[in-house]
Amino acid sequence: MINEEQQKKDERYMQMALDEAHLALEAGEIPIGAVVVCKDRVVSRAHNLTETLCDVTAHAEMQAITAAANTLGGKYLTECTLYVTVEPCTMCAGAIGWAQIPRIVYGAPDDKRGYHLLAPHAFHPKAQVTQGVLEDECRELMQNFFKAKR
Repeated sequence: MINEEQQKKDERYMQMALDEAHLALEAGEIPIGAVVVCKDRVVSRAHNLTETLCDVTAHAEMQAITAAANTLGGKYLTECTLYVTVEPCTMCAGAIGWAQIPRIVYGAPDDKRGYHLLAPHAFHPKAQVTQGVLEDECRELMQNFFKAKR
């Protein structure tokens, strides 16, 4: 169970991830944002860049993990928390697992391509997952994006 202080931190960092998602939206990207926090310090912020970079692997989580590893000087992010606006896909879940991120916090679920359906064991075995943080805001951003595309 998450205590009130942790819940407030989670909401603050998820809002930062949402800010990143809005930057993605402004750039014509699928609006997903991610933030990596280490010991209450933001070490990376990122959003989807798949269109900008013409790279299907340029998801927000992948960008945030790479930036955090560069900032911290190592590939293992064992003291970090990843905040992401939408449930990670299988590819991102694998990267999160390889980076040994011990805590993952996401906003909206992805019932079609989320890791829980396709790769439920991709994270490190001791990883803790908190879902549903600012879920309504995260879901609404995605729904509005795809509604506008149709």
